[in-house]
Amino acid sequence: MRLLFIGDVVGRPGREIVARALPGLILQRQLDLVVANGENAAGGSGLTPSNYRQLIQAGVDAITLGDHVYRRREICPILSSEQNIVRPANLPAEAIGNQSVVVEARDGTQVAVFCLLGQLFMKPADSPWCAADRILAELPAEVRVRFLDFHAEATSESQMMGRFLDGRISAVLGTHTHVPTADESVLPKGTAFQCDVGMTGPYESILGRRIDRVLKTHLTAYPTQFEVAKEDMRLCGSIVEIDPATGLATGIERLCVTENELPALEELAKSTS
Repeated sequence: MRLLFIGDVVGRPGREIVARALPGLILQRQLDLVVANGENAAGGSGLTPSNYRQLIQAGVDAITLGDHVYRRREICPILSSEQNIVRPANLPAEAIGNQSVVVEARDGTQVAVFCLLGQLFMKPADSPWCAADRILAELPAEVRVRFLDFHAEATSESQMMGRFLDGRISAVLGTHTHVPTADESVLPKGTAFQCDVGMTGPYESILGRRIDRVLKTHLTAYPTQFEVAKEDMRLCGSIVEIDPATGLATGIERLCVTENELPALEELAKSTS
């Protein structure tokens, strides 16, 4: 089976390129399941119910979140009711939302999805190592395909998580830094790994925010609003090939869709609708 993981969707530009590109991508790349990190979809921070519905309508099958999970409190009813969205599993047990979900891929494969927060240079969170062990122990044994979005700042910590779970999970793919890393690989025991799959949104920016606003604040200390930028939209992520029988990865490929590719993808989706 083929799983696409879309990195941090940032603001309206990120949502728009997902909506425009994904239906054609599913056909073009024969994708069985699409997972997206949506924690920055609402104005660059948080997720709203309308953002959630837009991503699902575009073809996203499951949504992961991160340290901005509760930035928009109106998402809490969605977190409580829907079975295709997860909050970080190493938040306190009392936190709202699913710690893991099992969704069905287009080829019928059952896929477990969960996310964890890193601890280095991040807000305090429980041990991601203990949480990973707990989630894997709780999942049904027959669900062999298991995917983790590790939302972390430090590449060293991401690499540790990949090695810690190698052979026990299908893929450990990272988010949070908004910068795609060139270290995609299948680890020795069969787990696909990448420190960060990158951002989906405006790349004429500083991590998705307007360059002038960010520079002004950091050069003068004058407070400004870090508005989401608008130019050079890209959809970034990675496609993982997984053997459903074993749950282990057989390949991983970085993906970057630019605005120039949108017309062909939209035409493909239109021609088969």
